[in-house]
Amino acid sequence: MKYFLLYIKQTLRFVLKPLSFVPAIVMMCLIFVFSSQNADESSQFSYEVGVKVLTIANDTFDRGWTTKHIENLSMTSQYYIRKTAHFTEYFLLAVSVAFPLYVYGLRGIWLVIFAGAFCVAYAGLDEYHQSFVSGRTPQKKDIIIDSCGIFVGIIVTRIIGWTGRMTIFRQLSNHKVEGKG
Repeated sequence: MKYFLLYIKQTLRFVLKPLSFVPAIVMMCLIFVFSSQNADESSQFSYEVGVKVLTIANDTFDRGWTTKHIENLSMTSQYYIRKTAHFTEYFLLAVSVAFPLYVYGLRGIWLVIFAGAFCVAYAGLDEYHQSFVSGRTPQKKDIIIDSCGIFVGIIVTRIIGWTGRMTIFRQLSNHKVEGKG
């Protein structure tokens, strides 16, 4: 029975570990779809997100803003909404790329270099892709904002991974395999 459970555990790891990259692929597709929106669609989407976030903030903090005031705030906050979106999507991409790499054993500076280079390259390709979309232009400033999100995401992943290894999963990481000392 013990060997059967070990076999099941090893089989699950063999199957599930490669699937840990699925969130990264989903994030890359999501970023591509957002970048494929023409300028008008992108502006409208940012405006709607702003209205929803500001409405939630208004309800949560009981600010008493009117619908018109929320719409005006959303319109005047477009720049910040867009830049926050850049930071957030690339933060999530970095976490979804770095975490599986961490699980596979890539740690320290090599995790930062590999995951960082991959995500920054994707950010550059994404900006280049926008040059083919009506009304959109690639901007170096966006790659810098994306890179900030990327490196914060990788650092957060490293902190969570290290904390998990030192606390919750410490027994698993120190577990010796039978027959090997």
